[in-house]
Amino acid sequence: MSELNWTDEDRRAVDVARILAADAVQKTGNGHPGTPISLAAAAYLLYQRVLAVDPGDPDWLGRDRFVLSAGHASMLQYAQLYLGGLGLELEDIESLRTAGSLTPGHPEYGHTRFVEATTGPLGAGLSMAVGMAMAARREHALYDPAAEPGHSVFDHMVYSIVGDGCLQEGVASEAASLAGTQELGNLVVLYDDNRISIEGGTKIAFTEDVEARFAAYGWDVQHVDWTQGGTGYREDVEALFAALQAAKAQHDKPSIIRLTTVIGWPLPNLRGTGKVHGAALGEDEIVAMKKELGFPTEPFAFDREIVEYTRGALASRGAQLRAAWDEHFEAWRAANPESEALLNRVRAGRLPTGVEFPVFEPGKMSTRKASGAVLSALADQLPELWGGSADLAGSNNTTMSGEPSFLPADRVTKEWPGGPGGRVLHFGIREHAMGGALNGINLSGLTRAYGGTFFVFSDYMRPAVRLAALMGVPSVFVWTHDSIGVGEDGPTHQPVEHLAACRTIPGLDVVRPADANETSIAWREILRHTDRPAGLVLSRQDLVSLDREGEGFASAEGVARGGYVLRDAGEGVPQVILIATGSEVEVAVGAQDLLTGQGISSRVVSMPCQEWFQEQDQSYRDEVLPAQITARVSVEAGIEMGWRRYIGDRGVAVSLEHFGASAKGSLLMTEYGFTPENVAAAAQGLLIED
Repeated sequence: MSELNWTDEDRRAVDVARILAADAVQKTGNGHPGTPISLAAAAYLLYQRVLAVDPGDPDWLGRDRFVLSAGHASMLQYAQLYLGGLGLELEDIESLRTAGSLTPGHPEYGHTRFVEATTGPLGAGLSMAVGMAMAARREHALYDPAAEPGHSVFDHMVYSIVGDGCLQEGVASEAASLAGTQELGNLVVLYDDNRISIEGGTKIAFTEDVEARFAAYGWDVQHVDWTQGGTGYREDVEALFAALQAAKAQHDKPSIIRLTTVIGWPLPNLRGTGKVHGAALGEDEIVAMKKELGFPTEPFAFDREIVEYTRGALASRGAQLRAAWDEHFEAWRAANPESEALLNRVRAGRLPTGVEFPVFEPGKMSTRKASGAVLSALADQLPELWGGSADLAGSNNTTMSGEPSFLPADRVTKEWPGGPGGRVLHFGIREHAMGGALNGINLSGLTRAYGGTFFVFSDYMRPAVRLAALMGVPSVFVWTHDSIGVGEDGPTHQPVEHLAACRTIPGLDVVRPADANETSIAWREILRHTDRPAGLVLSRQDLVSLDREGEGFASAEGVARGGYVLRDAGEGVPQVILIATGSEVEVAVGAQDLLTGQGISSRVVSMPCQEWFQEQDQSYRDEVLPAQITARVSVEAGIEMGWRRYIGDRGVAVSLEHFGASAKGSLLMTEYGFTPENVAAAAQGLLIED
């Protein structure tokens, strides 16, 4: 275990980080200075002595990952990015939380270099860190299976800083439990135990024994107490460094280090109070701290030579780490040309040339079952693809046939054989953490992961879905049991408002295919998109797999454009357009048959993805939905919200504006009007108005 050489320059750099946090928040007038001030030494230690980082390459494959789960303390990270020469300059610090700056209120992935994830919603960062740690283990198995654990170019550590607020959120409990079950020895969490939140002392709401809790989860637990049991205060960086070294050496358990601090230390008057958590400190307090630390009292005044020191030190250490890794990587490349080709393809975001997606014969099949068949067909073709479900594998059909489970050796079962590098994920009943872990896996960038649950439980994971969209991360959320067609499980399990709710998330593709072949094309298009997440919404019940050769139906290739003319009846301009998604497409087809028998010409449009349809040029959208045809009916077993865009003020929405009931799905569909007869009657009513 290496020793820590902590110099006067290091101590001075830590104090520079403190005054940067205080001055930046004071200048902008708002922010969270307390934790960035009191935890400055810990963050500096991580960046300067622990993390594997190359200042010249934020995308270096060999880097360690750092996630600031306590994202409100963004200046904690920004100060280190500045001091380390990691993409920020002093003017960026001075522009904290202002429009267009590289230092937004919370860290944002894709906006600020060396920020690995967008954080701020408390606990979310921890769940993504867990996913990143899972990804590293799978990446090792996928690209370098012959290497011993800890000896591959794909091995790296994942570090996260969490606070009391993070650990109060339910997602943190889910994620920590999952990490313990997975025995993620490459995950180290630093818990800032400062016992302060916005409302003051945490004893009014948070009194649990965090060490016992994490030990029960199966974590390695250490405690470093800078308050010396409440008798004083000493930033014992040597003890913290030793704890970090010990955690890194713990290969079969995730590690948490409880670091007991006083928020805002060494502020002379406000330290240890809720006032320093989320508000500017005031000039008097800042000046008093600066005098105590030996700094000029002017804003952002310090000896710039200290930045030369910190940047030079990190650049030197990074260069050494990078050189050793590069040598190892070149040896790996020479020995593994096929794996290198796979790596290059995946990093480029490409599907392999000639990849084949299943084509299904006419018949009946639920889209969840079709999705499972697609995944099994892709297993050998897309080795980077992996996933599972929140304890619903048999219902979600998320298991690739014959593939091993991703489990520690002591967790495998007869039903679920596998090992540490397996491919089938078992998230347990932890939908929120599943969403966060998926984001972490996909942020890691060398694999593509999906996770499934019932659509109604997308509510539990919505914050993670929103973050995926905000970051532009290509997580795939497989949501089955998509409507009242669920049947006897009743209204608690029957999504009604969920399609509309998910479509309100900017940047999320909501895809609800109508049959097996639409499902296959939907998977293809989702996997082609590497800049956004998707929710794939699938039926429990069997649906007709349309005969696209013999009955006049268009090719399922139209799915790629989000909406397409599935079938026109007769020649000339249709009198009415029926627009449907998912299981209701066959209802619309049945209504078209009835209308045809009555001499009414109609068009059926299948619209599996409104987002993809909106991306098409106006001429195509007008071709599918001609402006002059105002008699339109939408058919979807959910609330009407969002459909006026396509049916206009005149159109009729056959929708569901109330909850379902516990009864057969087919009975509910009939009772609530999702029948060809009712849809045809709605169309006829529009034409009568003419």
